[in-house]
Amino acid sequence: MEHVNLSYKGFTITTDKSLMKVNDIHYWLSTEAYWCKEIPFETVSRAFENSFCIGAISDERQIAYARLITDYATFAYLADVFVTEPYRGSGISKKMMEILMDQDWVKSLRCIRLATIGTHWLYRKFGFTDCAHPERIMEIVRSDVYKKPIDQP
Repeated sequence: MEHVNLSYKGFTITTDKSLMKVNDIHYWLSTEAYWCKEIPFETVSRAFENSFCIGAISDERQIAYARLITDYATFAYLADVFVTEPYRGSGISKKMMEILMDQDWVKSLRCIRLATIGTHWLYRKFGFTDCAHPERIMEIVRSDVYKKPIDQP
């Protein structure tokens, strides 16, 4: 799979993980993300390594990020999407979504899911809809998992 490296409004948008800044990603997720505050670096690093990632870099800093958790054949879950505060409204998230959704392998996936608060308008532009059958979806949520020592149940 070839990497995308695109200059956009003075930023670099890339799918090349070697250009991304895992420390910056961890910092933002662990301090700003409502869904995973206090997430350990090791967890972010492992998730990063095992996902298809896209990010935006400016002045050697990670300013935006998203990842697809996927089997590359049938299913993906879009997660950990963020744009740092000074860069919001610049179109980075839309451009990253365009690049993600334009990947041939993504176009062939049977199902792509995500969960969001307040940005439905963005994802609807890329074909996301409300779940047709939410009554079929089940989950296990452990919202305090990052607050417990790993060796405790």
